[in-house]
Amino acid sequence: MTVLRREASLKVVGFKGPQSAVPSQQYQVQQDAQPLFQPLQIGTLQLQHRIVMAPLTRNRAPSTIPAEAMAVYYSQRATQGGLQISEATCISQQGQGYPNVPGIHNAAQVEAWRPIVQAVHDKGGRFFCQLWHVGRASHQDFQPDGGPPVGPSPIRVSDAFEIYTPKGGPFKYPMPRALAVQEIKDIVQHYAAAAKNAIAAGFDGIEVHGANGYLLDQFWKDSSNQRDDEYGGSDENKARLMIEVMEAVAGAIGAERCGVRLSPYNSFLDATDSVQRAIDKNVWLMQQLDARVPGLAYIHMVEPRLAAGNAEIEGHIAHTLNPFRKATSRPFLAAGGFKRDTAIAAVASGEADAVVFGRHFISNPDLVRRLAVDAPLNKYDRSTFYAAQPGQMEGYIDYPFLEE
Repeated sequence: MTVLRREASLKVVGFKGPQSAVPSQQYQVQQDAQPLFQPLQIGTLQLQHRIVMAPLTRNRAPSTIPAEAMAVYYSQRATQGGLQISEATCISQQGQGYPNVPGIHNAAQVEAWRPIVQAVHDKGGRFFCQLWHVGRASHQDFQPDGGPPVGPSPIRVSDAFEIYTPKGGPFKYPMPRALAVQEIKDIVQHYAAAAKNAIAAGFDGIEVHGANGYLLDQFWKDSSNQRDDEYGGSDENKARLMIEVMEAVAGAIGAERCGVRLSPYNSFLDATDSVQRAIDKNVWLMQQLDARVPGLAYIHMVEPRLAAGNAEIEGHIAHTLNPFRKATSRPFLAAGGFKRDTAIAAVASGEADAVVFGRHFISNPDLVRRLAVDAPLNKYDRSTFYAAQPGQMEGYIDYPFLEE
């Protein structure tokens, strides 16, 4: 059956810069794309399709304050009943590790997020805020006291990775200091407070960033956690921070408003497990989250083909996300290198309930429509993914819609 979809026109009030606008229109969903255009229940929200916008760092929030242009950027990509996950958003100054990324830990940030969230809601979209603490993947230039960044153990990120700060770069990552137990407890409360702030800003929910070598992943992965206290050693102890954070945010705003992103096979920023350890540990974690934090909105996992940040592995990969999909009762979102045909296949086969797109959403503000009608995609320009200056609009809100 052919389904007609209508997209509302885009209008963002108060932004003085250039805007791209897509007119009100109807389009037909191709028969082969029907699996992507079935409703999906996420917590208390019913999505109208299963194409999710990934959390994408863009470095366009000067001094951690969300900028007006972000309302244009997100609303361009919003669709009726579609889910977007915000760029990673710091829960504290200590948790920052990149220049010009947004925060959600003070009143000015919350106030600046409100019109951005409203712009998405005006298009009928749903919006979750991704909560972020980078842990050891930071630098003294970001830290409130000018001291070293914090992590589970005094193990630095290797020279295979570099960091930029407000003072320049690239620099090597410094040696982190191990967090004291009371400091860990305080960070758990920072997550809960950030979740409340996100709801105050109008977000429909939050996603805890537990992936890609950042703080929670550092505690969870074997290579980065050498503690011998209640937060290290056994898998139960290594998962303790992750589970305490999920319990805290669920207690603060309701489990139905909370998701979590995990990357079992990813080795970005030197946070690694062996393949078998990743499978065993994360099957167990799915079971623990079901039991300890029942009713989570979703589980969001990164495919093994993205094994080192955004770099894709070529060729056949034997291990998959299927063990984790089978181990959880929650809606399962899969991210990482999907194309139209593989996204359709993943949902049609039941390997995922929804598919998360990143780079193609950057270059195609009307990606949902393009996937529906099998239209060609704009090519993305990696050189503009991350802004050298927060006011850089090139590669941000200037990608064309189909009509243009």
